Amino acid sequence: MNLNKLERKFGKYAIPNLSLWIIVCYLIGYLLQITLPEIFNYMLLEPYEIFHHGQIWRVITWLFMPPESLGLFTIIMLFFYYSIGNSLERTWGTFRYNLFIFSGIVATIIAVIILYFVTGQIRGFGFLVSTVFINQSILLAYAATFPNMQILLYFVIPIKIKWLGYAYVAIVVYQFLGAGYIQKVIIVASLLNVIVFFLLTRNYRRISPKEIHRKQKFKKQSLDSQKTTKHKCAVCGRTEKDGDDLVFRYCSKCDGNYEYCQDHLFTHEHVKKK
Repeated sequence: MNLNKLERKFGKYAIPNLSLWIIVCYLIGYLLQITLPEIFNYMLLEPYEIFHHGQIWRVITWLFMPPESLGLFTIIMLFFYYSIGNSLERTWGTFRYNLFIFSGIVATIIAVIILYFVTGQIRGFGFLVSTVFINQSILLAYAATFPNMQILLYFVIPIKIKWLGYAYVAIVVYQFLGAGYIQKVIIVASLLNVIVFFLLTRNYRRISPKEIHRKQKFKKQSLDSQKTTKHKCAVCGRTEKDGDDLVFRYCSKCDGNYEYCQDHLFTHEHVKKK
């Protein structure tokens, strides 16, 4: 997978500040949950309703279903996911972050449709598909990108994000082992973006903060090494970088282009060609 080529071709279509739009979708979902709770049955990702009743909007509307019931803890978590999502977008770039999120969404939709045709199960997929795994993928990506970043768990307990990532991995494994085969497929598909970005490609190392810092440092060193001096004293070797008050002049009595600082312009031995 060459992300550079994809970015050059499709980067202009990337959605800036995607984390904000994810939160907006959840807020709309909470509003519908309060005002029109019965409409949720028409928002679930049910392939039968899509293919047999033309309810194509279900491909999108399941993303509006909030991951948890509305409460103080949920509000805190949404702000947390918004913050780490923005950090990933700033580090990776808008296109890569978009690709990460949408690849997980598309993989989930494809997996549910395939399961529908393979199993012959008419309904019941919608209740198994959740946006919870989207949030989990964001946290796992953040933990892999900034493993030593320290956060305050519950605003009190200092903890490195990598340990929270390990805890999420343990939760996902537990959910996977206790789930039926249909839900197992959905879990894997929902987190496929994590697998693709961090296990099956080399792009993670290239876009990690450590690697970005290394490239910036190397670029700066390259630019510094490319900078050449305009003036150099033929006697002492000083250049304009050795002092702002230095003055350099060419000697008209020397044979050749010999330049001297003010301290050696009149005291040097003239160079004469034999």
